[in-house]
Amino acid sequence: MEKIVLGLSFLGAIIALSFAGIMAKKVLGFSEGTDTMKKIASFIKQGANAYLTRQYKVVAIFFACMFVILFILSQFDLLNKFIPFAFITGGLYSALAGFFGMKIATNANSRTANACRESLNKGLNVAFSAGSVMGFTVVGLGLLDVSIWYALLRFLFNCNISETATTIVMFGMGASSMALFARVGGGVFTKAADVGADIVGKVEAGIPEDDPRNPAVIADNVGDNVGDVAGMGADLYESYFGSIVSACALGVAAFNDPKAMGVPLLLAVLGIFASLIGSFFVRTGEKFDQKLLLKALSKGTTVGSIIVAIGAFPIVWYVLGKENISLYIAVLAGLVAGVLIGQATEYFTSDTYKPTKKLAGSSETGSATLIISGMSLGMLSTALPIVIIAICIMVAYFTGGGDTATGLYGIGLAAVGMLSTLGITLATDAYGPVADNAGGIAQMAELDEVVRERTDALDSLGNTTAATGKGFAIGSAALTALALMASYVDSVGKVAPDFTFDMSLMNPPVLVGLLIGGCLPFVFAALTMESVGRAAQSVVKEVRRQFREIKGIITGEAQADYASCVDLCTKASLHEMVLPTIIAVVVPVITGLILGPNGVVGLLAGATVTGFLVAILMSNAGGAWDNAKKYIESGFGGGKGSENHKAAVVGDTVGDPFKDTSGPAINILIKLLSTISIVFATLVANYHLF
Repeated sequence: MEKIVLGLSFLGAIIALSFAGIMAKKVLGFSEGTDTMKKIASFIKQGANAYLTRQYKVVAIFFACMFVILFILSQFDLLNKFIPFAFITGGLYSALAGFFGMKIATNANSRTANACRESLNKGLNVAFSAGSVMGFTVVGLGLLDVSIWYALLRFLFNCNISETATTIVMFGMGASSMALFARVGGGVFTKAADVGADIVGKVEAGIPEDDPRNPAVIADNVGDNVGDVAGMGADLYESYFGSIVSACALGVAAFNDPKAMGVPLLLAVLGIFASLIGSFFVRTGEKFDQKLLLKALSKGTTVGSIIVAIGAFPIVWYVLGKENISLYIAVLAGLVAGVLIGQATEYFTSDTYKPTKKLAGSSETGSATLIISGMSLGMLSTALPIVIIAICIMVAYFTGGGDTATGLYGIGLAAVGMLSTLGITLATDAYGPVADNAGGIAQMAELDEVVRERTDALDSLGNTTAATGKGFAIGSAALTALALMASYVDSVGKVAPDFTFDMSLMNPPVLVGLLIGGCLPFVFAALTMESVGRAAQSVVKEVRRQFREIKGIITGEAQADYASCVDLCTKASLHEMVLPTIIAVVVPVITGLILGPNGVVGLLAGATVTGFLVAILMSNAGGAWDNAKKYIESGFGGGKGSENHKAAVVGDTVGDPFKDTSGPAINILIKLLSTISIVFATLVANYHLF
């Protein structure tokens, strides 16, 4: 049976990657449009390729150094001998997920704009097909990585099932590290360019968004691809991989049987087929109504979720037996929780609902009240996801019949269930940056007004689906982090069987660890926000310099120097992404060496709780500010150029690093802390002060 499961796992990965290839070929078959559109698209491609090339060079240095450290520790039996090599493969696959997504996105933007010249539905078709390439590449590579290592450990190196499961859960360290670099670096790039373009272009110079006279406009479009596509792809690859391996490890801890690893793998395969079928249900009419557009996209995710809900039952029944069929409820709980978190996020960020409309109304009294209202909205939006996740955890845990090991396995399965339809969920998310770029190209190429209206409708929808995707990723991060925390306790128990955990709040190392962990997401958010601020300042100064020194930019007689802004953003983002990543790697190790395993558990618990809340707050507040601005641009409160609009632009500028840099990166942080702790469990268990 084990070999059958492994064979199906490989098959699922191949089908996902093949479908991604088919969708890529479909996208490339559409016309790029006019020569002007092709020229603008080429600028964006060149900038994105240059950035990723330089980013990967910097990241390669970090990975080389970490490989040497891990290899030396493995020679002293302080960690598993496979970890150094799995660290490299995890980072490589995570980088590939982002790279392939970025390549198709930069080829799809002009094609989407050109398709919108014909119809809204055709524009959605091109953008969603590009998003599908990202979605199915991520799940295909994730499942392929797990399958290859599973096969190597079991059938080449002859590891027993317990050793295989314990080892494979550590492999997320490379993926998490790469994801954090990609999210932070890409997030700093995109928001520095966006903030710089908005402050000088829209607020100071009074020119429209995506106006070719703005020197930062190409950097802004490049940022959409390196941050919202490449960064997001690496991020969700890491989430997907982490959920599968943590569930596998907890399953073996509960049953000590290969069949427990089979359920997460088969659920992933089922999710690929469900996502593939669901993708054929995404289509829309020609009305710009956001509810109709949301319905068009949600139809695909709904179909995929229903298929998983039905198909998961026979998988659990056949693999675990009817005596454990209650664990099917855990899968269902995760699936439903994912859908509900998405809907809650949609409610708080879409301009079709009251919260964002009310936020837009607060612009009547200026940017200060708009920012206050946005922060209030973000804080309030944390309550519902917390309730949903809490219920999901309780339901998933007690499906194990009250047994701790089986209950934790239930939580792991809930995380897999939540991410099982990632193929189509990510497709609806990744299409957003493509639509955003299409709008910029339509503006710069001076296409008909109706084309910009269509791309704006798709872009506004993309803001909501992006916020939904981030909420989805953050929710799954909470479940995965909890599962990884349980894996950490199990790992320490295996390497140091004499060590006794005392996780009482009255135990000082636990309490101190809890405080450190609770503080960490705030420090991390502060560092990334400050990074965006510093990088944006350099872009603002450069744009002002060009407006001042290059005569004829405002009148359109001279062309702006786009390359200098792209280069500025690249240098700034590569410099700023290093410190937050190093802190995420170093803090759990130092905490462990001082406070011991009890302190590490406290750290992980504190970071998971506050990280979940801060990430939800920042992502939802940022998304709501962005859509409030677009709601005003559609005609509310005087439309573009009004005082309401100026206030909304300021709110959107504040929200940019919230939703696209700090917020999304925090969910990676809480999982990276867990995987780092697991990797260094042997070192910490044997050498600590308290």
